[in-house]
Amino acid sequence: SPSCSMAGFTVWDYVVFAAMLLVSAIIGIYYAFAGGGQKTSKDFLMGGRSMSSVPVALSLTASFMSAVTVLGTPAEIYRYGAIFCIFAITYALVVLCSAEIFLPVFYKLGITSTYEYLELRFNKYLRLCGTVLFIIQTARIHISFDFISSFPFQTLYTGIVIYAPALALNQVTGFDLWGAVVATGVVCTFYCTLGGLKAVVWTDVFQVGIMVAGFSSVIIRAVVVQEGIGRIVNDSYYGGRLNFWDFDPNPLQRHTFWSIVIGGTFTWTGIYGVNQSQVQRYIACKSRFQAKLSLYINLVGLWAILVCATLCGLALYSIYKDCDPWSAKQVSALDQLMPYLVLDILRDFPGVPGLFVASAYSGTLSTVSSSINALAAVTVEDLIRPYFKSLSEKKLSWISMGMSLFYGGVCIAMAAVASLLGALLQAALSIFGMVGGPLLGLFSLGILCPFANGIGAFVGLVSGFAISLWVGIGSQIYPPLPERTKPLALSTDGCNITSVNITSTENPLTTIFTTPAVERPALADNWYSLSYLYFSTLGTLTTVAVGIIISLLTGGLKQNTDPKFLLTKEDFLSNFSRSKSETKVEVLNHDPFTVAAEGTDNPAFSHIEMDVASDKDKVNGLHI
Repeated sequence: SPSCSMAGFTVWDYVVFAAMLLVSAIIGIYYAFAGGGQKTSKDFLMGGRSMSSVPVALSLTASFMSAVTVLGTPAEIYRYGAIFCIFAITYALVVLCSAEIFLPVFYKLGITSTYEYLELRFNKYLRLCGTVLFIIQTARIHISFDFISSFPFQTLYTGIVIYAPALALNQVTGFDLWGAVVATGVVCTFYCTLGGLKAVVWTDVFQVGIMVAGFSSVIIRAVVVQEGIGRIVNDSYYGGRLNFWDFDPNPLQRHTFWSIVIGGTFTWTGIYGVNQSQVQRYIACKSRFQAKLSLYINLVGLWAILVCATLCGLALYSIYKDCDPWSAKQVSALDQLMPYLVLDILRDFPGVPGLFVASAYSGTLSTVSSSINALAAVTVEDLIRPYFKSLSEKKLSWISMGMSLFYGGVCIAMAAVASLLGALLQAALSIFGMVGGPLLGLFSLGILCPFANGIGAFVGLVSGFAISLWVGIGSQIYPPLPERTKPLALSTDGCNITSVNITSTENPLTTIFTTPAVERPALADNWYSLSYLYFSTLGTLTTVAVGIIISLLTGGLKQNTDPKFLLTKEDFLSNFSRSKSETKVEVLNHDPFTVAAEGTDNPAFSHIEMDVASDKDKVNGLHI
């Protein structure tokens, strides 16, 4: 608990938090009726494919940077140093890959669910595999960075996203735990169900502003308290926090330049490039140019949030360099340091602590709302539309709303479940997080390798999944030793012993590099100690390598693949075209295909059938 000098939340703090929720709800109500409401499932799930680049860019930034960013990133920099800033390079590479490799193909096909592509390119069984993996997918980012993307684990994660920051804030500030959990979940479900993708995007725009305002208030006050930013930088330098450049090539080290740039690029491309919750928004733009522009503008937003979080982390260290609240038992977890700092330096400014809490919950709302909308899209497009072709667009629109309401309710329920599961849940979610890399590998095979066939893609996916689970499970059973994570020194020398309740006389630094007594096999200190950032890299490369080999062995070179399923030279050269014409979305049509027309192994995608040029020539099992 905080020290006796800490003040709790005031009425004004609750007012600021409530105002953030109210504005979010009003945006949902507005888009429920604006422009005639949600007339079709495409209106609800894709915003009518009429979105502009700037709001989509801010939405991508907001949902990518959850409450974990607000609470976890400053604590990461406080504990491990500013090497985390190298992710700025990673973000640039991720956006480049997503905009120039995956976006052109997804956009020209006009798909709603990314897993539609797998049936178009390979077969319906791989589409089912991709959908199921999405339904159990997590992308694990260590030290509080979890990005889980599906039901039931997606809904369980969104429960954690709602519950975890509420718990951290409650333990430090006294902010009402379950009141915040229920209010956040209800408001998020409300505007997602009423307003669809447009409401999600525009509330994200509002919420990213709140996030920046919350960070800014802390940074400005910290600079004033420390009498200038120079002192913060100086303290950070002498405290070893400005450790930007570590070129150690050892893949077992948790964070180095290479693990962040290489491993981080694979990890986050699996989210930006092929993850439904991100892709769904940028392919909802009204032109391919706008879609690409949204990703590049979003990059600026990612950098801005990263800079803010870094400055907060350095300010944390500068203020508490001589009296670490975590070592002194003033907080029980590192993610409580930011709310602790807020109450410490902003307690004399009514409403400002509430602004910071609103910024944390803005990250929560943006992440959860994007997940709910993506889950509804995958359910409708992959599990309902292909099998119930007689449903009208109006009925599908209502079903989409119902799915949003359902998933929102489940997420609130999962917040209660998350409160009961503890550390076991973290281990379970981390194990399931190993599928992000294989999924990225599967899409990469389809888009970049014209000779890849369904057999090779399936065997590659299974191989990548197996090896990812192997290293992932091993890392959970035998966690890397602390010398691999390189935590930096903390001190309690300057603490006032009379006002700090130190429950242990043991120096916290004496236990940092203590080797556990549990016997560790040989694999534990090499294979299982691989940096978490390389898990996705390993899964992706295994999937691609095995997929290529099996495809070549099973006649992949003999097949003719339709260029529209591949990244072509024209897709790249279009960036330099002087033509002012925009690429328009060709919305897919799911009308049933008759047996008389000779059928296809992809019945949900009969619109791919073209005029018969030759009975002997086929592309991916389809007549052309």
